[in-house]
Amino acid sequence: MTTPFRLDGKNAVVTGAGSGIGKAIAELFAAQGRPLTAREYFDELVGLSDPAIVRHCLGPDHPAAEAVIEARIARYRAVAADGSTVSEPVREAVRYAAARVPIAVVSGAARSEIEPVLEAAGLGDAFAAIVPADDVANGKPDPAGYLRALELLDGEIAARDVAVFEDTEPGIAAAKAAGMRVVAVSGTVAADRLASADAVAHRLDVELLRSVLG
Repeated sequence: MTTPFRLDGKNAVVTGAGSGIGKAIAELFAAQGRPLTAREYFDELVGLSDPAIVRHCLGPDHPAAEAVIEARIARYRAVAADGSTVSEPVREAVRYAAARVPIAVVSGAARSEIEPVLEAAGLGDAFAAIVPADDVANGKPDPAGYLRALELLDGEIAARDVAVFEDTEPGIAAAKAAGMRVVAVSGTVAADRLASADAVAHRLDVELLRSVLG
């Protein structure tokens, strides 16, 4: 694990949560005559918002685009709304950070996907702000989500004092474009694809948060 930077003074932590794909969304695209392989997703689409993925695969004016997004959200909630996708080390890391600095989620998923998962994982009250895909006009790699999170957290916090944890290239690009510093967490994609981050770690846990926040 690369030694990450340490933040001093007034700071914040923002985690970039991806929406994922899984078998469900692949089936939804296949039903529209547009099969999507795991390799295509991880090579070209990982880290983008659900609307951006749908536009890429079906086209911006496809008549079923909105229905596919809604079905995607419903399927995700059916399998993830119990909080089981949030591991215990991640829960502990979130609680550690929230006890020390304001924290936020910036995600390519919809609010209706994010909030039930956080509640079920016992983290509903941990985050000072949530910026889902439906709250910004442009998703990652556009910095809009991260800039909005900065506004919601505290107008006195400078972007350079924010630590972002990301796991994809679009997420890293978005946070860097917002002027924030980024710790990339490998796993979703290989570590060599995350070289543009300020540091790369292999897991998100309390040890990592302690090294960043002290």
